[in-house]
Amino acid sequence: MTKYQVTAKEKRILPWLAAVGFFMQALDGTILNTALPAIAADFHESPLQMQAAIISYMLTVAMLIPASGWLADRFGTRHVFLFSIFLFTAGSLFCAESTSLSQMVIARIIQGVGGALLVPVGRLTILRVFPKEEFLSAMSMVVIPGLIGPLIGPLLGGLLVEHATWQWIFLINLPIGLIGCVLAFFFMPNIREKTASFDWKGYLFFSSGVVLLSIAIQRLGEPDASVTSFLLLAIPGALGLYTYFWHSQRHPHALFSRALFKITSFRIGILGNLIARLGSGAIPFLTPLFLQVALGFNPTHAGLTMVPIALGAMSTKLLANWVVRRLGFRPVLMLNTLLLGALIAGFSSVSNETPYALLLLYLALLGVFNSMQFTAMNTLTLSELEREEASSGNSLLSVVMQLSMSLGVAISATLFALFYGSGTVLKGLQANSSQQAEILSAFHDTYITVGCLSMLATLIFRRLPQKNHSLSSAEEEPVIRR
Repeated sequence: MTKYQVTAKEKRILPWLAAVGFFMQALDGTILNTALPAIAADFHESPLQMQAAIISYMLTVAMLIPASGWLADRFGTRHVFLFSIFLFTAGSLFCAESTSLSQMVIARIIQGVGGALLVPVGRLTILRVFPKEEFLSAMSMVVIPGLIGPLIGPLLGGLLVEHATWQWIFLINLPIGLIGCVLAFFFMPNIREKTASFDWKGYLFFSSGVVLLSIAIQRLGEPDASVTSFLLLAIPGALGLYTYFWHSQRHPHALFSRALFKITSFRIGILGNLIARLGSGAIPFLTPLFLQVALGFNPTHAGLTMVPIALGAMSTKLLANWVVRRLGFRPVLMLNTLLLGALIAGFSSVSNETPYALLLLYLALLGVFNSMQFTAMNTLTLSELEREEASSGNSLLSVVMQLSMSLGVAISATLFALFYGSGTVLKGLQANSSQQAEILSAFHDTYITVGCLSMLATLIFRRLPQKNHSLSSAEEEPVIRR
């Protein structure tokens, strides 16, 4: 039995409510990438500069995840969930109404505040309402929409851009958000718990440090970038992180428990996630641009071409756990990291002469190894945490996942700008014939560099012990993300 008393109707509808939030966030994470060239053309920006719309959302989500559980305990799950859906929906409307990149960045930050709370609070409510024996079946209803979102997102984005306008990739969130708000108002239980003190000072140091460093890396890819502008952001960012680590050594209830980093599997898993996900974060951003700008695909064709990545990832879900249990973390992660990095670098051989069927197969393989990497890394990171460490460990893992993927976007855009070597990088959808070879070469060099960066995580996973870890936790995906 659960100590939280809810009605039968609330209990029946709750998983669907959480699924609405999961679907909105998962769809938003993939539908925008296909539309970036069209939005850039409307804003008279380079498609590469549209990275700001992606990174602003990811960073906002990453920075608010640690506070999501505390906010739900303090204000109640219904109030926070309603607020998050409202903000996400309002942010979507503001995105659709944006007429410049700066306006869209502000709208994406608003969207990110809502997105950061949607999934963790929905999942937390299910965890508290459903008894242990019913929890997995309830969560399975929530996870399915999260798998469907990446599957249909790229194609739907391409169709809307080509046959309607790019604004519709945001406007489709409005009816979903309205339904979610109505259901949440009537059926979401408002569970509160006694709140422990929150490390607001540590949160400020950590958040400001991460945001400043990320913006510094993003600035390197801009036409007017300079070493001075980079250092003006990077040095305060590094000081912010240093101050946080100094503060965490002295605070009895630090934002992230100090004990976590004494656990070998967690320490290696976090560092490995940070490096390995650079490539995984770059691919959803870089590849739709590559297909449209370098290869000349239309938005629908580009979106359809991205679908095999999601299909490959879904097909590997069960196999990944079996492989990890069978072989252990060290060999799986070392080999898979090298193969995934090689596949990313292998895009350097893709051109208009590449058979389309071969390209689809290649993308499906990328999805397979990407899913294997995520499953193995996440399971390793949380495999040896005690129950009292699970919340803090899960929170830090979620932050690192979002942060690494946003860095992947920033680094790939910066690398392209450096390789292309033009102050007016890709102004518009199509390049003229004299630019085409240079653009293709710059994309190829970017893929090679990003793939090699991802491979560096092999050196981290090499530090895992030769013998198998306990793999009991590999039976399922981590589900508590506060």
